Amino acid sequence: MLEFVEHPAVGEHKASIIWLHGLGDSGNGFLPIAPELNLPGELGVQFIFPHAPEQPVTINGGMVMRAWYDIKSFDLDKRADEQGVRDSSAQVEALIQAQLDKGIPANRIILAGFSQGGVIALHLAPRLAVKLAGVMALSTYMCVPEKLSAEAKQTELAIFMAHGSADPVVPMFAGEQAFNTLKQQGYEVSWQDYPMEHQVCLEELKAIRAWLIERLSD
Repeated sequence: MLEFVEHPAVGEHKASIIWLHGLGDSGNGFLPIAPELNLPGELGVQFIFPHAPEQPVTINGGMVMRAWYDIKSFDLDKRADEQGVRDSSAQVEALIQAQLDKGIPANRIILAGFSQGGVIALHLAPRLAVKLAGVMALSTYMCVPEKLSAEAKQTELAIFMAHGSADPVVPMFAGEQAFNTLKQQGYEVSWQDYPMEHQVCLEELKAIRAWLIERLSD
């Protein structure tokens, strides 16, 4: 099981948000966002921030760091190592299963991810046997989008996407391509972009908060 840090629910644990970090970060990177979002206590949300495994990353000279998959090329169609994405997706699926085993229903579980973490979230959620409350994909792109229609087990899924218009790491067109693929597949996808680089901004957090409350209040 992946190691993680968590921000406990206020009162009874009724819902879970599993939030995946980006390349070279750890679960601790997004941990401060949980109290900032200040979700209503009655939703009973527990945040789980897993740490990606440590592995060499080709584009960084083979340096070992936390990564959900290797990046061998900056070219978008070759950027995500497919086997690495599938391996990490299986590990994250085990985390989701652990929440289900605790009695948290799938429609009270959100899978979120930033950058590399977003790639895992967008890859895994449509392929799960259970339908999650939603997916949050921030400043990210898709791995093997051409395989989604054949492999998807969920035909309906609520997806929140956000991107920085000045992102030098994951260009916004990469996020837009993912958005278009998901829309064509029939998913309920919302898109937000902000005048920022590869980061999360205050206006984005406000939109995230509103979306999370909507998804977890149904």
